Amino acid sequence: MSELRTVNVTRYVTPLREGGSLPAIAEADDGFLYVLKFRGAGQGVKALIAEIIGSEIARALSFRVPELVFAHLDEAFGRTEPDEEIQDLLKFSEGLNIAFHYLSGAITFDPVVFEVDARTASAIVWMDCLLMNVDRTARNTNMLMWNKQLWLIDHGAALYFHHSWNNWQEQAKRPFSLIKDHVLLPWATELEQVDKEMKEVLNAGLIQQIVSLIPSDWLSEELFSSAEEQRQAYAGFLLSRIKSSEIFIKEALHARETLI
Repeated sequence: MSELRTVNVTRYVTPLREGGSLPAIAEADDGFLYVLKFRGAGQGVKALIAEIIGSEIARALSFRVPELVFAHLDEAFGRTEPDEEIQDLLKFSEGLNIAFHYLSGAITFDPVVFEVDARTASAIVWMDCLLMNVDRTARNTNMLMWNKQLWLIDHGAALYFHHSWNNWQEQAKRPFSLIKDHVLLPWATELEQVDKEMKEVLNAGLIQQIVSLIPSDWLSEELFSSAEEQRQAYAGFLLSRIKSSEIFIKEALHARETLI
C-alpha cells in the first residue's frame, strides 16, 4: 500500500448539500476535481479517520473506491467566500483534510434498477459489519454507478465506537444490529463463504499499513498516552473484530431470515 498523495485546494466549486457534514466539490493544484471532506465539519477529524480506514479497507478488498488524497487548505482560502456558513467551515478546516476523486456523471445506486451479484453483496455486507457502517441503507446507499460499475463512497459514519472510546475492546466483539437496514442484505446469501476470503486479505500487516495513514495530529484522545497508542487501538479494534467475525455474521444471517 502506497502513501496517500497530498494536493492543495485551489478553488471551492460548490457545496454538496445532501451531505450532513457539508462536503464540497473543489479543484486542486493537480487540475482534478475532488469531493472534499472538511476537518471543521460536525464530527471533526474522527469522520475523516473513519473515511481513511473504511475506504482503504474497501480498496484492499478489491472494491472500487475513488482515489483518496490528503487535501491541504490554506488559511487564506475562504476569505472571499460570501456564504458565512461555508466561510466558517473553511476557516475551521485550515490545514490537512481529505478528498476523493470526483466521479463526474456518476449516478446513485438504486437496488430497483441495478443488480448486484450474491458474492459482491455478501462481501459488502461483511465489510460494513466489520466497520459498523450505519450508512448503506435504501435511504442513503452511499454507492454509485460510474461507467457501468459499482463504486463505494462515504465511510465517515463507520467506526462509531471511536466517538466514545469506553470499553472499545468489548465493542469490537459486539454484533452489528443495524445491519438489518443494509440495502444489499437481501442478496447477501454467501456471507459464510466470503468470510474466510475477507479474513485472509485483512491480515495484521495490512491493518497496520492502513492505520499508519492516519496523521498523528488527528490522534489526540486524552484516554491514550500517545498518538501511537491510539493508532494501535484502532488496529486492535479491527483485528479483534475480524477474528470474531462469526459474531457479526450470525447477526447478519438472523437479520436476513427476519427480512425474508
